[in-house]
Amino acid sequence: MTDPIWIKDPMAILADGAERGVVVKDGVIVELVGKGREPATPGAKAFEARDHVVIPGLINTHHHFYQALTRAVPAALDRELFPWLKALYPIWAKMTPEALDAAVTVAMAELMLSGCTTTTDHHYVFPKGLEDGVDIEVAAAKRLGIRVLLTRGSMNLSERDGGLPPDSVVQDEDTILADSERVVARYHERGEAAMTQVALAPCSPFSVTTSLMKATAALADRLDVRLHTHLAETEDENAFCQQLYKCRPLDYLEDCGWLNHRTWLAHGVHFDKTEMPRLAKGKVSISHCACSNQTLASGHCPVCELEEAGVAIGLGVDGSASNDESNLMQEVRAAFLLQRGRYGVTKVSHKDALRWATKGSAACVGRPELGEIALGKRADLALYRLDELRFSGHGDPLAALVLCGAHRADRVMIEGCWTVVDGAIPGLDVAGLMRRHQAAAKMVQG
Repeated sequence: MTDPIWIKDPMAILADGAERGVVVKDGVIVELVGKGREPATPGAKAFEARDHVVIPGLINTHHHFYQALTRAVPAALDRELFPWLKALYPIWAKMTPEALDAAVTVAMAELMLSGCTTTTDHHYVFPKGLEDGVDIEVAAAKRLGIRVLLTRGSMNLSERDGGLPPDSVVQDEDTILADSERVVARYHERGEAAMTQVALAPCSPFSVTTSLMKATAALADRLDVRLHTHLAETEDENAFCQQLYKCRPLDYLEDCGWLNHRTWLAHGVHFDKTEMPRLAKGKVSISHCACSNQTLASGHCPVCELEEAGVAIGLGVDGSASNDESNLMQEVRAAFLLQRGRYGVTKVSHKDALRWATKGSAACVGRPELGEIALGKRADLALYRLDELRFSGHGDPLAALVLCGAHRADRVMIEGCWTVVDGAIPGLDVAGLMRRHQAAAKMVQG
């Protein structure tokens, strides 16, 4: 039990009826304090927020933490997805447990400092010696205090089977399914206060067998966990599925038993008009990865058409090798600009982009108790100061976060606890982490 905290008199807040802030207690938003009112909650201690813009904690719906080891690698520059993967797989195959720990710590810390309170990760590379990759991620998340949905990814089609990855990073189906069941049993928490959850996530249709896709869907149903994979990211993927399976990727996904409420998909760039209602009917949601899609020239996710069809849209920073940063607030701005350019000023606003990163992302991860500042929701908040040159002269504080390019939160609260204070993570030796991470990156890049 903790004393209630009144986030008092914010400069602006992304909530209705909370002009004087919110009161949080025991990890929950227990009161919205309207204009001209005082808190009714007894004993609430005030945190003066007059210099802060307050929004729901951002939720990252797609990432590959390990790729923080391969930012701006020369061999992968200026390549589209398939040749980009071919250039990087041999490097990722050199990962050690120590290197992975450094990478995931860097990725999660960077996310938190940008205002992220919940993140997913899609880890699917398991070279020899890294079989406990998910365990390493869980430990790092607990040290930092960030809420996570970690996916036990998989690949079982290597180059010799007609896939893209080298033999050294794939596993057989029995090993994958056994470890999937192990990590769910060991780490998956249930309930609205859950801090660590696990989902199952074959990498993509071109890196796993049909047998594994179907078995994973069945296992997720039995264990009651979510499903994730890449889909419809590039035209090359469409061509691959047509050649190998004689159908489009979404048809293949449905044949494998994935078109249901458990599933959220990364990218969703190349769906046609007939497929969007099918996604909505199946309650499948999409993680829009604006920066990655632009870096790899994959195309543009048709966000407005998907939403009009009834598909929930969240945001993901994707891997740090295709985005090269793990900053979710910057991803909000990138998504806003990309979709504004596609649809025009009357269709996409800064509030849409913030909604994608909060309420929309909460739908992707199956956590309706997150992503909003409202009574009964979890106390996950991000607070930003507007005292940098980039904000000088701003009018609307919420719009300024997006339009002026906010990139670092001053305060972050997760489950009612301060996890970022004065723009820093308490107790984290950033300089030491960077030295360790840079040494690990140099080692794998060879």
